[in-house]
Amino acid sequence: MLKQIAAGVLNVAFEQAGDAAAQPVVLLHGFPYDVHAYDEVTPVLVSSGCRVVAPYLRGFGPTHFLSPQTPRSGQQAALGSDLLALLDTLAIDRAILAGYDWGGRAACIVAALWPDRVHGLVSCGDDGYNIQDIAASGNPQAPQNELRYWYQYYFNMERGRAGLARNRKALCRLLWQLWSPNWRFDDATYERTAASFENPDFVDVVIHSYRHRYAAVPGDPALEDIERRLALQPAIAVPAVALHGDANGVLPSQAREPQRRFAATYRRQVLPQIGHNVPQEAPREFAQAILSLL
Repeated sequence: MLKQIAAGVLNVAFEQAGDAAAQPVVLLHGFPYDVHAYDEVTPVLVSSGCRVVAPYLRGFGPTHFLSPQTPRSGQQAALGSDLLALLDTLAIDRAILAGYDWGGRAACIVAALWPDRVHGLVSCGDDGYNIQDIAASGNPQAPQNELRYWYQYYFNMERGRAGLARNRKALCRLLWQLWSPNWRFDDATYERTAASFENPDFVDVVIHSYRHRYAAVPGDPALEDIERRLALQPAIAVPAVALHGDANGVLPSQAREPQRRFAATYRRQVLPQIGHNVPQEAPREFAQAILSLL
Protein backbone atom coordinates (compact mmCIF):
# COMPACT_ATOMS: atom_id res chain seq x y z
CA MET A 1 0.00 0.00 0.00
CA LEU A 2 1.42 3.40 -1.00
CA LYS A 3 1.62 5.89 1.85
CA GLN A 4 3.16 9.32 2.35
CA ILE A 5 4.55 10.99 5.44
CA ALA A 6 6.51 14.14 6.26
CA ALA A 7 9.93 13.04 7.54
CA GLY A 8 12.85 15.43 7.88
CA VAL A 9 13.09 17.62 4.79
CA LEU A 10 10.95 15.31 2.66
CA ASN A 11 7.43 14.14 2.13
CA VAL A 12 8.37 10.49 1.73
CA ALA A 13 6.29 8.16 -0.40
CA PHE A 14 6.66 4.52 0.62
CA GLU A 15 5.12 1.13 0.08
CA GLN A 16 4.14 -0.68 3.27
CA ALA A 17 3.04 -4.27 3.75
CA GLY A 18 2.62 -6.70 6.63
CA ASP A 19 1.57 -6.43 10.25
CA ALA A 20 2.48 -3.04 11.75
CA ALA A 21 3.54 -4.81 14.96
CA ALA A 22 5.89 -7.25 13.20
CA GLN A 23 9.68 -7.05 12.78
CA PRO A 24 10.30 -3.98 10.57
CA VAL A 25 12.39 -4.35 7.43
CA VAL A 26 13.24 -1.26 5.40
CA LEU A 27 14.06 -1.94 1.73
CA LEU A 28 16.08 0.76 -0.03
CA HIS A 29 16.46 1.04 -3.78
CA GLY A 30 19.33 2.48 -5.79
CA PHE A 31 19.93 4.60 -8.88
CA PRO A 32 18.39 4.29 -11.43
CA TYR A 33 15.73 2.08 -9.88
CA ASP A 34 12.79 2.43 -7.49
CA VAL A 35 10.65 0.45 -5.05
CA HIS A 36 9.56 -1.99 -7.77
CA ALA A 37 12.94 -3.67 -7.30
CA TYR A 38 11.32 -5.30 -4.26
CA ASP A 39 8.07 -6.49 -5.84
CA GLU A 40 9.08 -10.16 -5.46
CA VAL A 41 11.00 -9.73 -2.19
CA THR A 42 8.21 -8.15 -0.16
CA PRO A 43 5.69 -11.05 -0.33
CA VAL A 44 8.34 -13.48 0.95
CA LEU A 45 9.12 -11.24 3.90
CA VAL A 46 5.47 -10.58 4.74
CA SER A 47 4.65 -14.29 4.64
CA SER A 48 7.52 -14.81 7.10
CA GLY A 49 6.02 -12.33 9.56
CA CYS A 50 7.80 -9.07 8.69
CA ARG A 51 6.55 -5.52 8.32
CA VAL A 52 8.04 -4.11 5.11
CA VAL A 53 8.63 -0.43 4.37
CA ALA A 54 10.06 0.49 0.95
CA PRO A 55 10.55 4.25 0.46
CA TYR A 56 11.14 6.15 -2.74
CA LEU A 57 14.45 7.95 -2.23
CA ARG A 58 14.79 11.71 -2.63
CA GLY A 59 14.41 12.67 -6.28
CA PHE A 60 12.43 9.54 -7.17
CA GLY A 61 8.76 8.89 -7.76
CA PRO A 62 6.21 10.64 -5.52
CA THR A 63 8.74 11.62 -2.82
CA HIS A 64 9.23 15.38 -2.79
CA PHE A 65 10.95 18.12 -0.81
CA LEU A 66 8.88 20.06 1.69
CA SER A 67 10.66 23.35 0.97
CA PRO A 68 12.00 24.89 -2.25
CA GLN A 69 14.92 26.23 -0.19
CA THR A 70 16.29 22.78 0.73
CA PRO A 71 19.37 21.97 -1.38
CA ARG A 72 18.65 19.20 -3.89
CA SER A 73 21.59 17.24 -2.56
CA GLY A 74 22.30 13.65 -3.50
CA GLN A 75 25.32 13.30 -1.21
CA GLN A 76 25.67 10.21 0.95
CA ALA A 77 24.92 12.08 4.19
CA ALA A 78 21.55 13.15 2.75
CA LEU A 79 20.59 9.54 2.07
CA GLY A 80 21.54 8.46 5.57
CA SER A 81 19.81 11.44 7.16
CA ASP A 82 16.62 10.76 5.17
CA LEU A 83 16.56 7.14 6.34
CA LEU A 84 17.09 8.09 9.98
CA ALA A 85 14.31 10.69 9.77
CA LEU A 86 11.94 8.09 8.29
CA LEU A 87 12.70 5.63 11.11
CA ASP A 88 12.05 8.37 13.66
CA THR A 89 8.80 9.50 12.07
CA LEU A 90 7.45 5.96 11.74
CA ALA A 91 8.49 5.28 15.37
CA ILE A 92 10.64 2.32 14.29
CA ASP A 93 13.16 1.76 17.07
CA ARG A 94 15.19 -0.97 15.37
CA ALA A 95 14.88 -2.35 11.86
CA ILE A 96 16.61 -4.66 9.49
CA LEU A 97 17.96 -2.41 6.73
CA ALA A 98 18.47 -3.87 3.28
CA GLY A 99 19.53 -2.13 0.08
CA TYR A 100 21.84 -1.80 -2.88
CA ASP A 101 23.56 1.07 -4.66
CA TRP A 102 22.27 4.38 -3.14
CA GLY A 103 19.95 2.43 -0.86
CA GLY A 104 22.75 0.21 0.36
CA ARG A 105 24.73 3.36 1.12
CA ALA A 106 21.91 4.81 3.20
CA ALA A 107 21.60 1.52 5.09
CA CYS A 108 25.35 1.30 5.74
CA ILE A 109 25.47 4.89 7.00
CA VAL A 110 22.70 4.39 9.55
CA ALA A 111 24.19 1.04 10.59
CA ALA A 112 27.60 2.64 11.11
CA LEU A 113 26.57 5.87 12.83
CA TRP A 114 23.37 4.81 14.64
CA PRO A 115 23.83 1.06 15.26
CA ASP A 116 21.27 1.06 18.08
CA ARG A 117 18.60 1.61 15.42
CA VAL A 118 19.62 -1.41 13.34
CA HIS A 119 18.82 -5.06 14.02
CA GLY A 120 20.78 -6.23 10.98
CA LEU A 121 22.08 -5.13 7.58
CA VAL A 122 21.93 -6.57 4.06
CA SER A 123 24.03 -4.63 1.59
CA CYS A 124 25.04 -5.42 -1.98
CA GLY A 125 28.22 -4.96 -3.96
CA ASP A 126 31.69 -6.44 -3.35
CA ASP A 127 32.08 -6.58 0.45
CA GLY A 128 28.87 -4.63 1.13
CA TYR A 129 30.58 -1.58 2.65
CA ASN A 130 29.02 1.25 0.63
CA ILE A 131 30.20 4.33 2.51
CA GLN A 132 32.12 6.59 0.15
CA ASP A 133 35.72 7.58 0.85
CA ILE A 134 35.49 11.02 -0.72
CA ALA A 135 39.01 12.02 0.33
CA ALA A 136 40.37 9.18 -1.81
CA SER A 137 38.02 9.76 -4.75
CA GLY A 138 40.77 11.31 -6.87
CA ASN A 139 42.88 8.15 -6.80
CA PRO A 140 42.67 6.39 -10.18
CA GLN A 141 41.65 2.75 -10.38
CA ALA A 142 42.65 0.10 -12.89
CA PRO A 143 41.73 1.16 -16.44
CA GLN A 144 39.10 -1.57 -16.84
CA ASN A 145 37.33 -0.25 -13.73
CA GLU A 146 37.59 3.37 -14.83
CA LEU A 147 35.77 2.38 -18.01
CA ARG A 148 32.80 1.19 -15.94
CA TYR A 149 32.48 4.67 -14.38
CA TRP A 150 32.01 6.53 -17.66
CA TYR A 151 28.53 7.70 -16.60
CA GLN A 152 29.95 9.29 -13.44
CA TYR A 153 32.45 11.32 -15.42
CA TYR A 154 29.68 12.21 -17.90
CA PHE A 155 27.51 13.52 -15.04
CA ASN A 156 30.40 15.69 -13.88
CA MET A 157 30.07 17.71 -17.10
CA GLU A 158 27.23 20.05 -18.01
CA ARG A 159 26.85 17.93 -21.15
CA GLY A 160 26.03 15.04 -18.82
CA ARG A 161 23.43 17.04 -16.94
CA ALA A 162 21.78 17.99 -20.22
CA GLY A 163 22.00 14.39 -21.43
CA LEU A 164 20.33 13.03 -18.31
CA ALA A 165 17.59 15.66 -18.50
CA ARG A 166 16.91 15.02 -22.19
CA ASN A 167 17.47 11.27 -22.41
CA ARG A 168 16.77 10.02 -18.90
CA LYS A 169 14.71 7.00 -19.93
CA ALA A 170 17.09 5.82 -22.64
CA LEU A 171 20.19 6.50 -20.55
CA CYS A 172 18.89 4.73 -17.47
CA ARG A 173 17.74 1.75 -19.51
CA LEU A 174 21.26 1.51 -20.94
CA LEU A 175 22.65 1.44 -17.39
CA TRP A 176 20.25 -1.41 -16.50
CA GLN A 177 21.56 -3.38 -19.48
CA LEU A 178 25.25 -2.69 -18.82
CA TRP A 179 25.09 -3.32 -15.10
CA SER A 180 22.99 -6.50 -15.27
CA PRO A 181 24.08 -8.18 -18.52
CA ASN A 182 22.31 -11.48 -17.80
CA TRP A 183 18.98 -10.01 -16.69
CA ARG A 184 16.28 -10.22 -19.38
CA PHE A 185 13.76 -7.62 -18.25
CA ASP A 186 10.83 -6.65 -20.46
CA ASP A 187 9.52 -3.23 -21.49
CA ALA A 188 6.72 -3.26 -18.90
CA THR A 189 9.17 -3.93 -16.07
CA TYR A 190 11.35 -1.04 -17.11
CA GLU A 191 8.47 1.37 -17.69
CA ARG A 192 7.06 0.75 -14.20
CA THR A 193 10.29 2.05 -12.70
CA ALA A 194 11.11 4.68 -15.34
CA ALA A 195 8.04 6.64 -14.26
CA SER A 196 9.96 7.48 -11.07
CA PHE A 197 12.60 9.34 -13.07
CA GLU A 198 10.05 12.02 -13.98
CA ASN A 199 10.31 13.46 -10.46
CA PRO A 200 11.09 17.20 -10.88
CA ASP A 201 14.15 16.88 -8.62
CA PHE A 202 15.54 13.72 -10.22
CA VAL A 203 18.18 15.38 -12.38
CA ASP A 204 19.40 17.80 -9.70
CA VAL A 205 19.69 15.10 -7.05
CA VAL A 206 21.47 12.63 -9.34
CA ILE A 207 23.93 15.16 -10.70
CA HIS A 208 24.76 16.42 -7.22
CA SER A 209 25.32 12.86 -6.03
CA TYR A 210 27.86 12.08 -8.72
CA ARG A 211 29.66 15.40 -8.34
CA HIS A 212 29.79 15.47 -4.55
CA ARG A 213 31.37 12.02 -4.32
CA TYR A 214 34.36 13.42 -6.24
CA ALA A 215 34.48 16.57 -4.09
CA ALA A 216 33.56 18.58 -7.19
CA VAL A 217 30.69 20.48 -5.50
CA PRO A 218 29.94 21.46 -1.90
CA GLY A 219 27.44 19.54 0.14
CA ASP A 220 24.41 20.70 2.09
CA PRO A 221 25.83 22.68 5.07
CA ALA A 222 23.23 21.07 7.33
CA LEU A 223 24.83 17.68 6.68
CA GLU A 224 28.48 18.54 7.27
CA ASP A 225 28.66 16.89 10.70
CA ILE A 226 27.50 13.58 9.20
CA GLU A 227 30.00 13.88 6.35
CA ARG A 228 32.84 14.50 8.82
CA ARG A 229 31.91 11.32 10.65
CA LEU A 230 31.71 9.35 7.41
CA ALA A 231 35.13 10.63 6.35
CA LEU A 232 36.58 8.48 9.16
CA GLN A 233 35.25 5.39 7.34
CA PRO A 234 33.54 4.03 10.46
CA ALA A 235 33.18 0.31 10.99
CA ILE A 236 29.71 -1.28 10.94
CA ALA A 237 29.00 -2.97 14.27
CA VAL A 238 25.72 -4.76 13.49
CA PRO A 239 25.18 -8.27 12.05
CA ALA A 240 25.60 -7.98 8.28
CA VAL A 241 25.21 -9.97 5.08
CA ALA A 242 26.94 -8.78 1.92
CA LEU A 243 25.54 -9.99 -1.41
CA HIS A 244 27.73 -9.66 -4.49
CA GLY A 245 26.57 -10.52 -7.98
CA ASP A 246 29.55 -11.84 -9.91
CA ALA A 247 28.14 -10.34 -13.14
CA ASN A 248 27.88 -6.83 -11.66
CA GLY A 249 28.73 -4.57 -14.57
CA VAL A 250 29.59 -1.49 -12.51
CA LEU A 251 31.04 -2.74 -9.20
CA PRO A 252 33.70 -5.42 -9.72
CA SER A 253 35.16 -7.28 -6.76
CA GLN A 254 38.12 -5.34 -5.39
CA ALA A 255 39.44 -7.94 -2.93
CA ARG A 256 39.11 -5.69 0.11
CA GLU A 257 39.35 -6.84 3.72
CA PRO A 258 35.81 -6.89 5.13
CA GLN A 259 36.96 -7.70 8.66
CA ARG A 260 38.34 -4.15 8.90
CA ARG A 261 34.94 -2.69 7.96
CA PHE A 262 32.55 -4.94 9.87
CA ALA A 263 32.84 -5.36 13.63
CA ALA A 264 30.03 -7.88 14.23
CA THR A 265 28.80 -11.09 12.63
CA TYR A 266 29.48 -10.87 8.90
CA ARG A 267 28.80 -13.13 5.93
CA ARG A 268 29.56 -12.55 2.25
CA GLN A 269 27.65 -14.45 -0.42
CA VAL A 270 28.54 -14.39 -4.13
CA LEU A 271 25.61 -14.84 -6.52
CA PRO A 272 26.60 -16.42 -9.86
CA GLN A 273 25.33 -14.72 -13.02
CA ILE A 274 23.64 -11.94 -11.02
CA GLY A 275 24.32 -8.30 -11.83
CA HIS A 276 23.91 -4.99 -10.02
CA ASN A 277 20.18 -5.09 -9.27
CA VAL A 278 20.31 -7.99 -6.83
CA PRO A 279 16.78 -7.86 -5.34
CA GLN A 280 15.11 -7.83 -8.74
CA GLU A 281 17.44 -10.38 -10.30
CA ALA A 282 17.67 -12.71 -7.28
CA PRO A 283 14.65 -11.95 -5.06
CA ARG A 284 14.70 -15.31 -3.28
CA GLU A 285 18.35 -14.98 -2.26
CA PHE A 286 17.84 -11.36 -1.21
CA ALA A 287 14.83 -12.24 0.95
CA GLN A 288 16.63 -15.20 2.51
CA ALA A 289 19.59 -12.99 3.44
CA ILE A 290 17.18 -10.73 5.34
CA LEU A 291 15.42 -13.62 7.04
CA SER A 292 18.79 -15.05 8.15
CA LEU A 293 19.15 -11.97 10.38
CA LEU A 294 15.89 -12.53 12.29
